[in-house]
Amino acid sequence: MKLNGKVLDTPAVKVTAADKVQVDGRPLGAAEETRMWRYHKPSGLVTTHRDPAGRATVFQHLPPDMPRVISVGRLDLTSEGLLLLTNDGEIARKLELPANGWLRRYRARAFGRVTQEELDTLKNGITVEGVRYGSIDAKLERGSGANAWINVAITEGKNREVRRVLDALGLRVNRLIRTSYGPFQLGTLPPGAVEEIPRKVLREQLGKDAL
Repeated sequence: MKLNGKVLDTPAVKVTAADKVQVDGRPLGAAEETRMWRYHKPSGLVTTHRDPAGRATVFQHLPPDMPRVISVGRLDLTSEGLLLLTNDGEIARKLELPANGWLRRYRARAFGRVTQEELDTLKNGITVEGVRYGSIDAKLERGSGANAWINVAITEGKNREVRRVLDALGLRVNRLIRTSYGPFQLGTLPPGAVEEIPRKVLREQLGKDAL
């Protein structure tokens, strides 16, 4: 190994971004720049690289020219909508933290009847089967027959949070679509489609220091 053209005789050396490192005569590659994509996850795919049950995964359905990516958070098997993908594991972990205060917005179609007054009680948080969920903003969009469409905004993103909370109100979610994650929107992206977020937009939303 060489550092700035000189052979190293000890591993105890500090290296900065300005230093040139060679291993077996080849320069050590620079860190890959952070990239992120919007993906419209369809129902029926699991958000994992490998599934022990042999179910189809999100990553098996990405374009073959995509680099290896990981998801920012997850959507369960039957959930649809916006899934952010990135090649940067550190960024993914940061964006998943509730401390960031990033809202996840969903449209939920649920079987059952509920009033706006009942949904408003979720603003104070709710405990379901021993799990405490923080403040949730839920708005009744419309109800037709036995089903109701509800807009839900959460910041924690605990496992199956929307389904479990609405179930506690006597509703059974039969369709769940994530429409946004923080400042990133699903928009008109078709199911199964993936689109890279421009670097300029990433800088504006994540800050230069994060990239």
